Amino acid sequence: MSELRKIEVREPQICPANRRYLASKRRMLIDGEWVESRDGTTIDVVDPATGEIFAEVFAAGRAEVDLAVQAARRAFENRAWSALPAAERGQLLWRIADLIERYADELAELTTLENGKPLRAARSGDIPAAARTFRYYAGWCTKIEGTTKQPSIADADIHAYTRREPIGVVGQIVPWNGPVVAASWKLAPALAAGCTSVFKPAEETPLTALRLGEILLEAGLPPGVVNIVPGLGYNAGAAICEHPDVDKVAFTGSTEVGRRILAAAAGNLKKVKLELGGKSPVIVFADADVEQAIQGAARAIYTNAGQICVAGSRLYVHRSIYERVVSGVVDIASSMRVGSGFDADSQMGPVISARQLERIAGYVQAGIADGVQLAAGGRRIGSRGYFFEPTVLVGTRQDAKVVQEEIFGPVVCAMPFDDFEEVAALANDTTYGLAASIWTQDLRSAHLLAARIKAGLVWINCHGIADASLPFGGYRQSGWGRENGWEALEQYTELKSVVAKM
Repeated sequence: MSELRKIEVREPQICPANRRYLASKRRMLIDGEWVESRDGTTIDVVDPATGEIFAEVFAAGRAEVDLAVQAARRAFENRAWSALPAAERGQLLWRIADLIERYADELAELTTLENGKPLRAARSGDIPAAARTFRYYAGWCTKIEGTTKQPSIADADIHAYTRREPIGVVGQIVPWNGPVVAASWKLAPALAAGCTSVFKPAEETPLTALRLGEILLEAGLPPGVVNIVPGLGYNAGAAICEHPDVDKVAFTGSTEVGRRILAAAAGNLKKVKLELGGKSPVIVFADADVEQAIQGAARAIYTNAGQICVAGSRLYVHRSIYERVVSGVVDIASSMRVGSGFDADSQMGPVISARQLERIAGYVQAGIADGVQLAAGGRRIGSRGYFFEPTVLVGTRQDAKVVQEEIFGPVVCAMPFDDFEEVAALANDTTYGLAASIWTQDLRSAHLLAARIKAGLVWINCHGIADASLPFGGYRQSGWGRENGWEALEQYTELKSVVAKM
């Protein structure tokens, strides 16, 4: 196990535009106007690298959510957005992408401030990905089509066809681990379909969403089409899910909260899309490029401090190379530079909050009490901010809590396997089914195993690659429905059949 790490957290140097942006309490966006909460309630925004409050935003309660839903309903019913020619909707989405790129430095800084991830990762990863997503769906606006049908009944004078129409007002709730990307994955397909939105960012990361709201207005989005209501999940989030005038809820977050959303949505049987938790296996066969697999396995778990739904938190390695691969991952974990996202040398930032830090440490301690061994990490770093060591656990059992439950931190459980059938069974021995990666030079084995794994995404000799064109979602308790691709757009529409007697 590594020596106790030391960390120096410097105060971030942020640009003048963001200093001005953070100088006052940020208001929520309802019906094209920036408004305060009626009772003055605010949410503190904490820098996870320091543990200190650096901003405040007004928090929506049920009254503000109701106003936002009313605004979204008016905007939908007056067809200010849905009836806009499809080409014009596409142009506006493209304009949003251009503005995201124009303000990329500001958005990246805000992401690092409220989320903690390394600034270069936000600037080169999150922000360009969000712009690409809006551009991808800009192209779909003119391609939302129905089909003509040939009825099987004998009457030749029937003309039948289908139409795809926007589903209506959607409530969209996103997590804190990739706030700008998550916002783009929700908003872009909904807007392309012609829907209006009540959008709730995570309470830990509201600033990027509100800044994106400014971008939407600057791009020319009509009032009420997107309403942004930061707030607490049990208050604002619950109000969105229960509201009788919301037609659909799209949520990304934990499986536990997903279950509560299903119950809340039952009142008016609103449509629900859920992207939930994961416990993704990384499977390394004996013939894999070992160095490539070691690097890939480390990136799969330590990117964004393991706070990714597809994080490769279960590492299965063929017994013949198990020690070599685990040793390589341990070396990476032990040598990683952990620090503030504003430190150019940082390879991993803090976890999001004191609560998350406590959760991760609790899982590691429970594992040790259960006989698991620490090969690397396992401890908090320093006393300021929420830093946790990159951790490798060995000597685990398949039924151990650390193997079966989502930790959502930089903790990987490494286990050996002996043959194809064994690892196929181990990979599927979980309540989740979000993602997996397979590392081998035998493409036959790779594709056979990809077909056997019960997961919505399977990568071969890579991990974590996402694209706006690739459907993203899971089997089992990893959710319902898909983000991205035509499949996401389809879920923001209703399908209507029209039959005419000529």
